[in-house]
Amino acid sequence: MFSKEMSILEALQAHPKAKEVFKLHGMACLSCMGAVKESIEAGADMHGIDINILLKDLNSLADNS
Repeated sequence: MFSKEMSILEALQAHPKAKEVFKLHGMACLSCMGAVKESIEAGADMHGIDINILLKDLNSLADNS
C-alpha cells in the first residue's frame, strides 16, 4: 500500500506500473534528485497535484495485481 510519507523512489520500487501513474499526473521527472528523497506528498505539492487522487490511483495498482 502506498502512503503519502513513502518516498517516490520507494513507490517506484514497490510496483512496476507506479511510473505510469506518476506520469499520468504530470510527475514525469522521476529521475531527478528529488525522486530519491522526496515523499509522494512533497512531490504532489510541488506539482500542484491532489495527493488523495494520486494515492487512490497508486493504490489501485495493488488492488489490480
